[in-house]
Amino acid sequence: MSDKSISSLSRMLSVLDLFTDTHAIWSAEAIAQALDVSVPTSYRYVKLLADAGLLQRSAESQFSLGPRIITLDHFMRVSDPVLQHAIAFMQELVEKTGFDCVLTGLYGNQVIDTHREYSSNPAELHYGRGRPRPLFLGGAPKVMLANLAPHALHKLFDQQTTEIAQAGLSSEWAEFRKYYSAIRKTGYYYSNGELEPHLAALAAVVQKADGSVLGALSLVAPVKRMAVIDLPKMAELVMRAARDISARVS
Repeated sequence: MSDKSISSLSRMLSVLDLFTDTHAIWSAEAIAQALDVSVPTSYRYVKLLADAGLLQRSAESQFSLGPRIITLDHFMRVSDPVLQHAIAFMQELVEKTGFDCVLTGLYGNQVIDTHREYSSNPAELHYGRGRPRPLFLGGAPKVMLANLAPHALHKLFDQQTTEIAQAGLSSEWAEFRKYYSAIRKTGYYYSNGELEPHLAALAAVVQKADGSVLGALSLVAPVKRMAVIDLPKMAELVMRAARDISARVS
C-alpha cells in the first residue's frame, strides 16, 4: 500500500473520531469541513464506512455510528483477558462490600471504563463503558498514572498541560512526579467527590508481571456511604483483588 493510500485510509477512519456525546450526528458537508477535505471526498468516506457498517444514514445526508460498532464491542468483551479474569473478583468485591465495582483501562491518553458490576443499591454514575473520562481526576486514572514508567508519565505531562492545570495539579514536573510517586507508594487512591461530587471511589492498579499497567479496579459508592468505612481494610480488599487479577492475566 502506498503512502498516499495509507494517508487516505487514515483520514477516512478519522471520521469516526468526530462522533462525541455532544455531536453524535454529522452531515457529509460538516465532516468535509472538520477534516478539511472536499465534499465529494467526504461523501466517498461516509459511503465506504456505511458499506462496512461503521456508519449509518440517520436522515438525508446525516450520519450516525453504525451497527458494526456494537458487534465489535461484543468481540472486544469476549477477547479482553483482563475483563475475563476480573469479573469473578469484581462480583466477590460487590458481595463483600455492597458497593459497585468498576474496571477501567488506559488507552493512550484516554481513560475508559470497560465493565461494571452492580450492587443491590447501585450508584448513579455519569460515566460508563466506552465514555472517555478525565485523565487526571478520580481514583482509577490516578492509580494507573502513578504506576506508569517515568518516561510515559513525563510524556503525558508534556502533552496535557491544560488538563493538568484544570485538575489542580502542579505544572512543575518534580512536584507532579512526586504527587504520583506518593500514590504509587501507598498502593491505592481514595477519591472523595473528585470526579463527581456525590461519589467516592477506592482504586488499585492492575498490572502485568513486568509492572506495565493493565487497568484499575475501583469500588464506587456515594460519598456518605464511603465515609463510614474502614478505609485501610477496604483498600486491602481492593488491592488484593487487583493483585489476583494481575496474577491471572500474567
